[in-house]
This record gives sequence, C-alpha cells and structure tokens, in this order.
Amino acid sequence: MRAVRFSRFGGPEVLEIVELPDPHPGAGEIRIRVRAAGVNAGDWKKRQGLMDQELPQTLGHEAAGLVDEIGEGVSGVTVGDRVFGASPYGAAQAELAVLSYWAPIPDSLDYVRSAAIPAAAETAARSLDQLGVTAGSTVLVNGASGSVGRAVVQLAVERGARVIGTGGPGTHDALRSLGAEPVAYGVGMPERVRAIASSGVDFALDVAGSGVLPELVELVGAPEHVITVADFRGAQRTGVRFSRGDTGRATYAPAQVARMAATGRFSLQVGQTFPLAEVAQAHRIGEAGTVRGKLVLLVD
Repeated sequence: MRAVRFSRFGGPEVLEIVELPDPHPGAGEIRIRVRAAGVNAGDWKKRQGLMDQELPQTLGHEAAGLVDEIGEGVSGVTVGDRVFGASPYGAAQAELAVLSYWAPIPDSLDYVRSAAIPAAAETAARSLDQLGVTAGSTVLVNGASGSVGRAVVQLAVERGARVIGTGGPGTHDALRSLGAEPVAYGVGMPERVRAIASSGVDFALDVAGSGVLPELVELVGAPEHVITVADFRGAQRTGVRFSRGDTGRATYAPAQVARMAATGRFSLQVGQTFPLAEVAQAHRIGEAGTVRGKLVLLVD
C-alpha cells in the first residue's frame, strides 16, 4: 500500500509516499480502505523531531473509509460499511488503515468531514471527562474557534454545561451558533469573562497554548480545575494537568459524535483538502496557519 513516511527529521520536504506492507487488524480491530485522513499539528511536530525520536515514522491517527477486513471478536460491523475512527499505530495517512475504535458515518456526513472528527472529538471528550464537566458546570474554553475548541464547545453544550469561549472577533458569530458565549482573547480577557460570569467559572480548558494558564488558574481558583492540551511547559510551571492521548482515551467519542452529527448537533469546519501525494503542501499550509479549519488528505 502507499503511505506517508519520513526517514529523517526536517521540513515538509522530508515527507515521502512509499510502498509499505498491507496492515491487518488484530483482535478488536478493523481495517479500512481509506478515503480521507485528517492532518493535525502533531504530524508536523513529529516530522520536526519534537515528539517521537525513532525513524522512520509514518503519520496519521484518524481516517474515514470502507471496512474491508475485520479482526477477531469484532461485531456490529460488516465489510463494505462506511466508518470513521482512530488508528493507534500512527499510520492512517495511507491507502489502508487499522482502526481500534470507530463509528458508522451518518448519512449527513461525507468521508472528508468524517475524517476531520476523530482526533478533535476524542481530545475534547477526554478533557471534559478529566475536568468533570457536567450539566450545570460553567467551563471556559481558551481557543474555542479551532477544530478541537469547536468540538469541546459542542460536547460541553451537549452535557448541559454553560460554555464561554475565547476567540478573535471574527469567530464570535460562529461560536454563538455552537452554543458558546464568546469573549475576545488577549489583554483583559479575565475581566471580560468575569463581566459575563459573575457567579464564577468552574473549569477551564486550554486548547490554544497561548500562554494564559496563570490567568485561567486565577479565574477558576485552583490548577486542578484547569487542563491544557497544548501547553506542556506552561502546565509544568503552573501545576495544571497536561492531557495526553496515551492515557484515558474517550473511545466512545466517535459514536457519540456520529449520533449528534446525524441530527445536526455536531459539525467541524474543513479548511482545505489535498491529494495524498501533496501531504508536504498540507504541512506547509498547516504550519503557516493561513487556513481556518481542518486539513484533510484524499486517498484514491
């Protein structure tokens, strides 16, 4: 099969499309013929050598496609089903991918929009679980307009929480449409939050990594009520928990989001798509931050 791989760390030019052996699902897994695969910031951090150090490496943790092989012990899915989900092997940007958790693609979604969901939805659900956000909670989402932030907002609203989301002025209408109360980020953000939440904020979730963890701790009153998925060093300095994907995965998230999407209660913005062979260009655009919304690779 064709797959994205790099054999040295560096810029987007180190990415290659190579031929690799076809993977096969183990117990509790399925294999799909990939039609679309999501691109995330973690992909270029891995490529730069900022995460895993082994070489060579493949890329991709989320994909959508058609089931073509089923592992032992799997039920409720058949060959030919349209599904989206997550691969534990970091090799979903390929013609074939093994998924460890998945959900059927609702009729309201295509492969591209489905492939944009798994990583953001799992990160959002896991972080909300770790914070303990429930009905009646007030949660502040720093960086609410990005893919993960939008997922957090929608899943928190689904739980019955009050959501306050930071974003630039141009994102405020979109945040309101998702059920959040927008506030502008930057200097004076804590005061703006207090002005609309006079009874206080219970929890804060940082998905932007913009250096505001001290302000978030001040707003909620204790570092244990704040989680970041984007600021590892800031978490170390402030005592805030850094939420990683290797512990406590919210494997139920794709199925929950599929149900919400089927009734119009969940959506993520797709910014641009690229053929698999143009993965290097997807990295360049993603790193430049010039496109709002998720970047997705198309696999023939």
